Amino acid sequence: MRHKHLQEWIDETVSWCEPDRVVLWQGTKSEYDNLAEAQIRAKKAIRIDNKHRKNCILFRTDPSDVARVEQRTFISTKNERDAGPTNNWIRSDILKDEMKRRYQGSMRGRTMYVIPFSMGPIGSVFSKIGVEITDSPYVVLNMHIMTRTGDKVLDILGENGDFVKCLHSVGYPLSPGQADPLWPCTPIEEKFISQFPEDNMIWSYGSGYGGNALLGKKCFALRIASNQARREKWLAEHMLILKLTSPEGTTKYLTGSFPSACGKTNLAMINPTLAGWKAETIGDDIAWLRFKDDGRLYAINPEAGFFGVASGTSWKSNPNAMKTIESDTIFTNVALTDDGDVWWEDMTETKPSHLIDWQGRDWYPDSPNKAAHPNCRFTAPASNCPVIAENWEDPEGVPISAMLFGGRRPSTIPLVYQSFSFEHGVFLASIMGSEITAATISDKIGIVRRDPFAMLPFIGYHISDYIEHWLEMGKLTSSEKLPLIFSINWFRKDEFGNYLWPGFGENSRVLKWIFNQSEGLSRGIASPVGIIPAANELDLTGLDIDENAIEKLFEVDTESWKAEIASIEDHYKLYGDLLPEELSKQLDLLKQRVGI
Repeated sequence: MRHKHLQEWIDETVSWCEPDRVVLWQGTKSEYDNLAEAQIRAKKAIRIDNKHRKNCILFRTDPSDVARVEQRTFISTKNERDAGPTNNWIRSDILKDEMKRRYQGSMRGRTMYVIPFSMGPIGSVFSKIGVEITDSPYVVLNMHIMTRTGDKVLDILGENGDFVKCLHSVGYPLSPGQADPLWPCTPIEEKFISQFPEDNMIWSYGSGYGGNALLGKKCFALRIASNQARREKWLAEHMLILKLTSPEGTTKYLTGSFPSACGKTNLAMINPTLAGWKAETIGDDIAWLRFKDDGRLYAINPEAGFFGVASGTSWKSNPNAMKTIESDTIFTNVALTDDGDVWWEDMTETKPSHLIDWQGRDWYPDSPNKAAHPNCRFTAPASNCPVIAENWEDPEGVPISAMLFGGRRPSTIPLVYQSFSFEHGVFLASIMGSEITAATISDKIGIVRRDPFAMLPFIGYHISDYIEHWLEMGKLTSSEKLPLIFSINWFRKDEFGNYLWPGFGENSRVLKWIFNQSEGLSRGIASPVGIIPAANELDLTGLDIDENAIEKLFEVDTESWKAEIASIEDHYKLYGDLLPEELSKQLDLLKQRVGI
């Protein structure tokens, strides 16, 4: 090991965690194949290799370890003010002492893997390096797909390069002769997913699942990276990146930021219905953005794979995702068919007559439980995607012309509108969210759950400072070089509860208007909330949609917006005395335009 500091950290971790052996991950295909085969032999994973899928595997987690655990996720700093009101906080020295006690001997009977990884193309000025130490083979296999791993990363790191320390343990040491459970983890109250931004460090204990354990994902790429971005004047955001090419051959790049269940991955892999338009994927989840010398904002996708929600993914909703997961994919908590394939709810119109569910039990169409867990996942290489852009790994990034922000709103919010300015766009992103509609929480139906920038669980510092950072970024270049900002809402409904807009590939019609707005080729008209398409500017060629539906999609109802403003004011109480002045200003301007 050439890097003295890294070797010292490895040695220190060995002395804490006491693993039986240590493996330095080199990032080769043979390593991956051998580790996957070992998991299958140990009956911890199931091989999925049939006429539909090649070289895939299925894992089943413990029922207590199926999703992110926000209540056990911490931003740990010296001062509580730095974490802010949207994060759980424990003083860093106290939390380190608490977790060190748990790490002591936590890897006994296990192998400790050391995974050097790069977030972003190796060697890019945009990229950052991390090293994850883990005792979970599941984590190793997923990190191999989701990031660039191994010796080539160590070469870039050299003798003294900076890296983020990522330590993970499932928290389940083994005594000699003790059998290992199918999915080792700890009870939820023992789990810790802790970010230490002042140390560029992540410590995770007790969970083996997803973003709790794949520390390059939300922990590094958003919570730690958002702190790095603030210090270094760039942005780490929960955004897809889409490449859009017109029939004339002009290419634009846009980002999209949406809370969960709002069609983010579907948009990232959209098949346009408009003739001659081409859409390609740069990334589906995270974007890192920097200004370059030409004054424009450029973005990379720091990930190398997709960690997507399988539930609801089908040939109808996202055919490109279905093609992506036909090979070299890890499935988590999906059901198993009788012919050795995978299945989940809404994958097919007809349910299979029999399955083995995500907990290994027999399942039939009349079974009371779902066959797959609602948060079941697939982990697939981005290179598998049939519409991945040729330049998706460009180390220079791609120039962003437009940014989309939106949630799931059955009323009030128009299909699309453009902000009046960059500052107004930051305001729109700060108030985005989704309306609660599930009957199981009927006492809260109609309440908007705000998710600023779709980053509420992922901002690694005080939300007020985060908004101020965005506003400061807008001052680093001329206004004409900044991306245009748009509010999006695919989910508006009529009085009978039917969607007014068909969605999916038809969303390309909205993208075309956004594209043309960035080119100065279309017309918009000012409404009280923003700039909406002028009459006949939204291309509806060949679309069977009622004229009244189009009118309703862009209706700005004054009474509804008065209620919306009251909801925004209530949300802004979150900031206390630290509400950014610009947000107050933009809210006042909205009130004036609405007539309050």
